Amino acid sequence: MRLYLDFEKPVADIYGKIRELKSVSEPDGSVDLTSEIAKLEAKAESTLEGLYSKLTPWHKTQIARHPDRPHFADYRDALFTDFANLAGDRYFAEDFAIQAGLARFNGESVAVIGQEKGNDTESRLKHNFGMARPEGYRKAVRIMELADRFSIPIISLVDTAGAYPGIGAEERGQAEAIARSIEMCLKVRVPIITVVIGEGGSGGAIAIATANRVYMLEHAIYSVISPEAGASILWRDSTKAQDVATAMKMTADDLKELGVIDEIIPEPAGGAQRHPETVVSATGKMISSALEELSGMEGDALRRQRREKFLAIGRNLT
Repeated sequence: MRLYLDFEKPVADIYGKIRELKSVSEPDGSVDLTSEIAKLEAKAESTLEGLYSKLTPWHKTQIARHPDRPHFADYRDALFTDFANLAGDRYFAEDFAIQAGLARFNGESVAVIGQEKGNDTESRLKHNFGMARPEGYRKAVRIMELADRFSIPIISLVDTAGAYPGIGAEERGQAEAIARSIEMCLKVRVPIITVVIGEGGSGGAIAIATANRVYMLEHAIYSVISPEAGASILWRDSTKAQDVATAMKMTADDLKELGVIDEIIPEPAGGAQRHPETVVSATGKMISSALEELSGMEGDALRRQRREKFLAIGRNLT
């Protein structure tokens, strides 16, 4: 069964009627409802396109968090070959929220780093819902250092509500680990390409997203704090999350206009969760184009471009 979001209820109702008609339709043709079903399917698609043509920031927040949305593992399996997972931070432990390793992309060696949320109860608990502890960011630093040493481009896929805020994580230096990861992003002399595929939450996201090229899927979100947490801080009322989502300018369109991201990767009506292959393929093409563009740049130029890119954010706002 497909999971429908609250604002998709009109489409869910239509598909409910379609299921009812299919249940009474007879294979031998004695009860043929093919025409009625086709009309309802066309109406459902039209309704879905209408809903997705006027999405609010809160709707996009819901889409970005959709459990059926493709996760890091889906992109890894579809876009990369010979992926070799490199576990552990060489200090404390393995963190399953951040997956990292070496792979081939279009036949070329790359380093891949991304947050994995999991797709069922067991895997979500294993990956801590994509919220990394300090050892996850220290592992990312280790992989970036390795990529820099062997002149291998870095590709990162962001999908996290934020870094894990637990006591243990704070005791082991969560803020310092994030800062070191951002520092390493700015330091390496190889191309870094980032795609925000779902949620891009605060320092937990930018720790692996301080890149030469930053892309977002059309219905992804990227912000300094979650709408619920922002509402709790500003008004001590998490029910105002919808207002905060609008005020924070966290959608791809807003961030493209503000110069925070470089390009938007389109999603079909219904979001990436309805047509994952299409979105994953489009993401691969965008990464390929960026790698081709950046491959001719010298290490110092890549590093300088990255620093200037992030220092320029917000300078020209009025």
